[in-house]
Amino acid sequence: MSAMTMSGEFGLEKPASRNISSQPVAEIAAEPAKETKMEKTATLPAVEPGTPFAEKLANFGRAVLPPVLGMVVLIGIWYIATMKGGSIPGPIQTWDAASVLFADPFYRNGPNDQGIGWNVLSSLQRVGIGFGFAALVGIPLGFILGRSAFLSAMINPIISLLRPVSPLAWLPIGLLVFKKADPAATYTIFICSIWPMIMNTAQGVQRVPQDYLNVARVLALSEWKVVTKILFPAVLPYMLTGIRLSIGTAWLVIVAAEMLTGGVGIGFWVWDEWNNLKVEHIIIAIFVIGIVGLILEQALILLAKKLTKESA
Repeated sequence: MSAMTMSGEFGLEKPASRNISSQPVAEIAAEPAKETKMEKTATLPAVEPGTPFAEKLANFGRAVLPPVLGMVVLIGIWYIATMKGGSIPGPIQTWDAASVLFADPFYRNGPNDQGIGWNVLSSLQRVGIGFGFAALVGIPLGFILGRSAFLSAMINPIISLLRPVSPLAWLPIGLLVFKKADPAATYTIFICSIWPMIMNTAQGVQRVPQDYLNVARVLALSEWKVVTKILFPAVLPYMLTGIRLSIGTAWLVIVAAEMLTGGVGIGFWVWDEWNNLKVEHIIIAIFVIGIVGLILEQALILLAKKLTKESA
């Protein structure tokens, strides 16, 4: 019996079977996948597009709610403590005085009678000048001490001796040298700002991996290229930490320095308001000093994050 006869008897149709199997397996498998994808797209919950907004709102609440509650608790304690009167004004009295004070913060009625805005700007100017000179001297000196073990061993005892000295102890020296209160206060800011920048920068340089410096030595790079291309990106986080500590210390010291030297400035303004027995203005100045210091610190933190990302 021939093969053709057997095929006819048993009804085998190989061509038909070949047509089914000739369809690519990938196409057969893809059809249900496409349908499943379409079904999933059709059955997506309608609230999913709003989920990122809900997460952002929750994150915003977690970031903002604790500080707000902290301020509410502080003001509540302040209100309860001053309910029965006394020499310290309460929140309502302070708010009324602040409304009058900030209605015209930049008035001028003479050299010693100016608005709180001018006093804050004068203090910021002194801090900026003293801090700027400290950065110009302290950061390069930190790089030098970090690179030279001999100079580091020679200068570190001097820094250890002078750093614990109160910044205000340098104020009489500034008055003796400069003969004027304004440059003496700026000099005090310079002295108190320079130590954190020197120490943090030098520490950052010393922590640079030795392999980097070995590669630079093999490539015969100049000292300028070693500092700018290798050391500076690695030391940047340490340097910015020193700058942040220095600006906080400078803003802290300028208030006390201006109380002693007089003139125009937020420290002198606080002392003048104490002489006028305007305690509510002193409380307002405390909040202003704290807010300005917080703004300076947060600005430097944002700058540090941006520069660190760019150098990464």
